[in-house]
Amino acid sequence: MIRLILYISIGIAVSFYLFPISFTFLPSLNTKMVLAVLGGMFAGMNWLMNREIKISKGFLVSVVLALLFSFICFYSTDINKTTDYAYASYITSFAVWYFGAYAVCSMIKIVHGKVDFRIFTFYATAICVFQCTAALLIDNVPSFKLLVDSYVSQGQEFFEEVDRLYGIGAALDPAGVRFSIVLLMITATLNNDESVRNNSWTISLLLISFFFIAIIGNAISRTTVIGLGASLAYFIIGSSVFKRAIQNHSTKLSVLFGVFLVVAIGISIYLYQTNAEFYDQMRFAFEGFFNYVEKGEWRTDSTDKLNREMWVWPQDQQTWIIGSGLFDNYVYSTDIGYCRFILYCGILGFSVFALLFVVNALVFMRRHPQYWMFFLILMAFTFVIWFKVATDIFFIYAVFYCIDSLRVTESSEEKEEVYEDSVLHPRYI
Repeated sequence: MIRLILYISIGIAVSFYLFPISFTFLPSLNTKMVLAVLGGMFAGMNWLMNREIKISKGFLVSVVLALLFSFICFYSTDINKTTDYAYASYITSFAVWYFGAYAVCSMIKIVHGKVDFRIFTFYATAICVFQCTAALLIDNVPSFKLLVDSYVSQGQEFFEEVDRLYGIGAALDPAGVRFSIVLLMITATLNNDESVRNNSWTISLLLISFFFIAIIGNAISRTTVIGLGASLAYFIIGSSVFKRAIQNHSTKLSVLFGVFLVVAIGISIYLYQTNAEFYDQMRFAFEGFFNYVEKGEWRTDSTDKLNREMWVWPQDQQTWIIGSGLFDNYVYSTDIGYCRFILYCGILGFSVFALLFVVNALVFMRRHPQYWMFFLILMAFTFVIWFKVATDIFFIYAVFYCIDSLRVTESSEEKEEVYEDSVLHPRYI
């Protein structure tokens, strides 16, 4: 019973990290900030116990790039005489994400004795399933909706105005980005983790979760379809399905995937034909697919709006180079990430910001060669998502930095394995 309570507590922490919320009785305090404070305490305790500071070269480069990006954004606001510090304080957001991740990873290590890609994937998957379930309950059970809205402050008035599903901190594009990343993590675990591939029950649970998140997550945010498409391609390419020498666990994984795919499609078709609410949600979630089948063209209202009115570019050379120092309050009436970043801090600032995510991906492709394809797809996903929305996905890289940082203290052997040629000890700084 105590273990179950501990697992639920970690799940809550993971939800508060991936899907931050504020409470109606304490609106100025975000759960991500609370976790960051807790993470700082864990880091301080870790330093007191080990009396040694370990900073990986990859993380140090990321910090430098985050500082440089913040400085460029601040300079943009200064020369343009604005007070819009949306990304001028990015280094603060960077630190909050890192220490928030440190808190979550520390809690996992305390309870499980270790923290790794697989364990975090299990928790993140469970939380995304919970968020999708919560969204359905909020939409269909008035008493549950009243309970959530009474205590959680997440701008739900706007979600209701635009008639969108929402969970507890999970809504619109930010939710879609997280669902997409978790779908990729599930696929990476199925493709690469031998202990998972040899366990039919674990495979089944992950696949059930995968299809549930893919369907309901897409009804919450159509951005999820990007992660779904990338995950399906990743599964086909990375699971050994089409290799001549197909191993037993690959065959089992492929069979189970096919079975659950057919079941998911069958249930969806049945509910689509018998449930009016589900019908409307699926028409919204897969609007592009329905338009292609019924009208012969792949299009959605949101992509039409993006193409029609949201490609807004600078009108003068200075703005192209250093930006206008304006980002907040939908000032340019565009969601497109490329436009918003360049309009705010110019090509100079955007290039540094983009380089940050290239560096992060390359660092983990080198550290975790078994997951190289996952990190390559994650890097590509970053640049694809900026066609739709301006967002920062450092939160997931922060988790991986913390996983490696905590693993390095487990044994001297892992210290050499994980941080070989990538750790700066105090005497070398």
